[in-house]
Amino acid sequence: MAQGGKREGAGRKSAFGGDKTVPMRVPEPLKPVLDSWLAEYRQLRTVHGSEAEAIHTLAERLSQLSLPLFASRVPAGAPAPADDLREADIDLNTHLVNRPATTFLVKVKGDSMIDAGIHDGDMLVVDRSLEARAGKVVVAVLDGELTVKRLERENGRVRLLPENPAYAPIEVPETANFLIWGVVTSVIHKVE
Repeated sequence: MAQGGKREGAGRKSAFGGDKTVPMRVPEPLKPVLDSWLAEYRQLRTVHGSEAEAIHTLAERLSQLSLPLFASRVPAGAPAPADDLREADIDLNTHLVNRPATTFLVKVKGDSMIDAGIHDGDMLVVDRSLEARAGKVVVAVLDGELTVKRLERENGRVRLLPENPAYAPIEVPETANFLIWGVVTSVIHKVE
């Protein structure tokens, strides 16, 4: 009697309604974002009963975050009289994202970029389509470790520069497994 091989109906059941799934490696900081989107996709698929409709609804929700924009500017100096004139609603995607197909968000962990205005817990808007020129703040992977630093390229050398004097620059050896994921275009952080 032969043993082994795939048995029909064996194994763990898919949480995606029987659809074929594929393994994928993602950076750890993106896992909560992807988990949230997948959970919402599963819920939408149950409600709509259609994969295409669930994907369309989720994409629409992700692309239509709209908040009110008021006509008055808020002075950072002396207080000024307030007016209630609401100018319009503003879609943060159109304000912060120039190329949706190549843009992603990533959450910051640590304080090595504090002097660049990037704090622990901030959300970065990152565009993969932009050229990673010297002086740009980039999200990069160096030997399997994800980091955000200012890029320096000089005389064939590549360094990743922190914006906090407590941290040393990182030399990127030619033999390193090094990949720039994208250029940081915006920083979103809460004021405490």
